[in-house]
Amino acid sequence: MTIQWFPGHMTSARKEAAKTLALTDVVIEVCDARLPEASSNPMIRELRLHRQRPCLKLLNKADLADPDVTKAWLDFYNRQPGVKAVAISCKQPGEAARVPALCKTLAPHRKDTFKPLRMLIMGIPNVGKSTLMNALLKRRVAAVGDEPAVTVTQQRADLGPTMTITDTPGLMWPKIEHDSDGFMLAASHAIGRNAVIDSEVGIFLAGLLLQRYPALLAARYGIEVDGMDGVAAVEAIAKKRGCIVKGRHAGELDLEKAAMILLTDYRSGKLGRVSLETPESRAAMLAAAE
Repeated sequence: MTIQWFPGHMTSARKEAAKTLALTDVVIEVCDARLPEASSNPMIRELRLHRQRPCLKLLNKADLADPDVTKAWLDFYNRQPGVKAVAISCKQPGEAARVPALCKTLAPHRKDTFKPLRMLIMGIPNVGKSTLMNALLKRRVAAVGDEPAVTVTQQRADLGPTMTITDTPGLMWPKIEHDSDGFMLAASHAIGRNAVIDSEVGIFLAGLLLQRYPALLAARYGIEVDGMDGVAAVEAIAKKRGCIVKGRHAGELDLEKAAMILLTDYRSGKLGRVSLETPESRAAMLAAAE
C-alpha cells in the first residue's frame, strides 16, 4: 500500500500561507517529536527559505517520544542555520508559554508597537498547532480534535500590543516520496483514515516496534515477541484481546480491530515513550532510497 493524502482545501491553504508568510517574522513549525522529519512538510521549508524567515521548530508531543532520541533530533536541527529547535508538550500551558520569548530571540528587531513580532504557526495536520494557539491565548479560539484537518482557515490573534500570531490549517504535500513516511504519518494519525488500511498500518507499526522497542510490545500485550514479524505480532494481539470476526467469517482473527488497539495505544502513549525514527535511521533510509 502506498499512502497519499492531499485534500482539496490544502491547495488554497498553501497559497494563503504563502501570502501570510510574506508578512511574518518567525515561522513556528510544529512537528511530531516521535517522527520529526517524516512530519516536516518540505513545502513549509521551501516557503520559509524563499522568504528567508527564521524557524522555531517545535518537537511537540515530546512527552510521548523517546527522550534520548528527541535529544539527538534537537542536536540535529540546532546545527541548521536559521533554526532553533525545542522539545515541548503543547498540552502543558507552562511549556507553550515559552514560545513567544523563543521567537523574540530569532527576530530581536521586532520588539515594540511600531514593529510588533509577527509569528506564523505551520505544520502538518494533527501535530498540535491549534492546541498551541489556544494555550498561548489562554482561551479556546482554534478548534481542536483527534482527527487530522480540523482547522481549515487561518486564525490571527494579538498576544499583547507587541506580538501577533496566526494559526494555519494543517498542510500536507502532494506526493509523499517515501513509503515509510506515509506509514509513520498514518500510524501517528496525521493522515485521514479514508486514505489508509488500518491493518496494514498496524502491521507496519508492529514491525517497527519489534525492531526498536520489543520489550514495550511484550509488556503491553503479554506476548512473546522473539522471532515475530509485524503480522505475527498483530495476530498475537488479536488472540490476547479476543479480536474475533463475527458473521460469515466467524472465528477468524480480526486483524483490523487488533491493529486499531495497537495504533490507539501508540497514539495515546500507553505503549510507553516511543520514537519511530532517529537521525541515523533517517539517513540510512534516504541512502537506501538513492
